[in-house]
Amino acid sequence: MMDMASSPLQVLIVEDNPRLRPALRQGLDATRAVQVIATCDSGEEALELCLRRPPEVILMDVQLAGAMNGIEAAVAIRREFPRMPIVFYSIQDDDDYYRQFRRAGVLTHFAYVRKSNYLLPEMLLPLLRDAVEGRSFIDPDIADRVQEVQRKDANDPMALLEPNERQVARMLAQGLTNEQIAARLGFRDKRTISRVNGQIYAAWDLKHSSADEKVARTRAALIARTGILIHWDDEGNAYTLNQKDEWEPWQP
Repeated sequence: MMDMASSPLQVLIVEDNPRLRPALRQGLDATRAVQVIATCDSGEEALELCLRRPPEVILMDVQLAGAMNGIEAAVAIRREFPRMPIVFYSIQDDDDYYRQFRRAGVLTHFAYVRKSNYLLPEMLLPLLRDAVEGRSFIDPDIADRVQEVQRKDANDPMALLEPNERQVARMLAQGLTNEQIAARLGFRDKRTISRVNGQIYAAWDLKHSSADEKVARTRAALIARTGILIHWDDEGNAYTLNQKDEWEPWQP
């Protein structure tokens, strides 16, 4: 275990605000408990920096410059560095961020807090240390919002789809083939429907590799027909969210 008293934490700051980024660096460096080894404004650059010189912990805004947001960047970084400690912060209150965070499967070595409440160095330092030690913390307000979004998705899975995806999902539930769906919607190429199917599978967190496309299609049809978000585990057991926000076996 690292000796926190003698070794400053090696921190990477990922923040797209050009005024806040140097202020964070200066504030954390001034504690002498932290050494900021690099800063950047995008998830893409954060990944490259980690590959060149992995930090001990990352301080990451959720909204970033570039194609990836902070949660997507964390997923990419953890592919290369499993359980890389990350402290997320955000001023955004967007369902999609909470949805992505839940699906990302970030379980340990993290904190997720509101930017407005936790950005003083003396408040960040314990979060950074806890993340390095494997402990996790989520701001209670954010935890409530994650549960709220999960409940919303479970009760209205169609809301996770684009309008054209909803049309296709309803036709999947009717047992139509891709050729039949393409004909009804006026598409000349049935491969367009295959691509839409893949988007539906991804939105509903279904398996969508070529090896199990038939399974994903069947499960998507069940979700579209029942109007309930169903989750299948690796053994094929199906679960739905109950009124206590707990996953329980699905009773068709």
